[in-house]
Amino acid sequence: MDIPPAMESGGGRRAEPAGRGSEYAMLSRRVRRAGLLDRRLRYYAWKITLTALALVAGWAAFAVLGNSWWQLGTAVFLALAFAQVGFLGHDAGHRQVFRTRRANYVLGILCGNLATGLSCGWWTGKHNRHHAHPNTEDADPDIMLSVLAFSGARAQASRGIQRLVFRYQAYLLVPMLFFEAIGLHASSIRAMTRRVCQNRAWEAVLLGVHAAVYLTAIFLVLPPVKAVAFIVVQQGVFGFYLGCSFAPNHKGMPVLAASDKTDFLRRQVLTSRNVRGGWLTDFALGGLNYQIEHHLFPSMPRPSLRRSQPLIAAFCAENDVPYCETTLLESYAQALRHLNATGKHTRPAAATTTTAAATAQPLTEPTRQGREPHLVSWAISCESSTVAIRTEESLHP
Repeated sequence: MDIPPAMESGGGRRAEPAGRGSEYAMLSRRVRRAGLLDRRLRYYAWKITLTALALVAGWAAFAVLGNSWWQLGTAVFLALAFAQVGFLGHDAGHRQVFRTRRANYVLGILCGNLATGLSCGWWTGKHNRHHAHPNTEDADPDIMLSVLAFSGARAQASRGIQRLVFRYQAYLLVPMLFFEAIGLHASSIRAMTRRVCQNRAWEAVLLGVHAAVYLTAIFLVLPPVKAVAFIVVQQGVFGFYLGCSFAPNHKGMPVLAASDKTDFLRRQVLTSRNVRGGWLTDFALGGLNYQIEHHLFPSMPRPSLRRSQPLIAAFCAENDVPYCETTLLESYAQALRHLNATGKHTRPAAATTTTAAATAQPLTEPTRQGREPHLVSWAISCESSTVAIRTEESLHP
């Protein structure tokens, strides 16, 4: 599937004359006319400044407190600050902040490699694959995990320890999230040994500087036992926060087959979930609560996502595209129900049954208006009610 230019840069494709192009092209013209893809440099100037001040304040408090168990509180604060820095790195990775690729990349490696110890180049490549194929089997790296299964077929195919983990994955998800940061650090280090980063030398140097300064500062100020406790808490909460921020976005939404031919607009909307809330939700989730808008226009600056929501929701309603939005707690409940339903496919009795929440089932309907589509429908729980999602896929291109 080709990725629309809106994903590649802030400007996107030149507007086509009204009435021409795909539904996504029509939506893109409306979004562009509303100025929602324009850079928001003033917003990011104060956002970067305040986030940097929070990070500096955390390390200053660490230096002042010294050898004290109260440092565990500092560890929690720094974990939250790390996540906020990570959200800025996410925006830079999508080129939301500046007009040029170079400026966004510099901000990305400062936020990722230097400030938090995560490779910007590795993460951006992985994340772009996710955006191109959200919730798509054998294509989306975010659902190709060794410790979680998102489709019944994958759960049924598992063996040994992995099968046992999949069976109880709904109960294991929360403790797993505390190891998320460790996994991200490990993947960043592995990326430095492979040719997956364009500027691997610079990224490796900055990762090394982060690790050296981070560990030296902690072990200089704290004795070994407290230092280890500090690292465990800080990295654990950091990973947990990131995991809780990303989990509502796609978990529990339809999982597409690798052969799925759904158009770009529906692929992005039907696999994404928005989280309803005010300014606090926007701040806590780094704008990721507008997941539908973000997936349709990845380069849209964070403050424009809220403004674009009514326009995009109305467009989806006009074109009969289901738009899922729910509360934060309900999004977690939906994700856990999906993982639990998928986990049941590891049991022998589940081999002959399928659950709509775990596996997409194709349904054939009569040809309409001379076309030869078949319709794929999923039943998903959104806002505690069942929404039938219908998308078209060509049988014979």
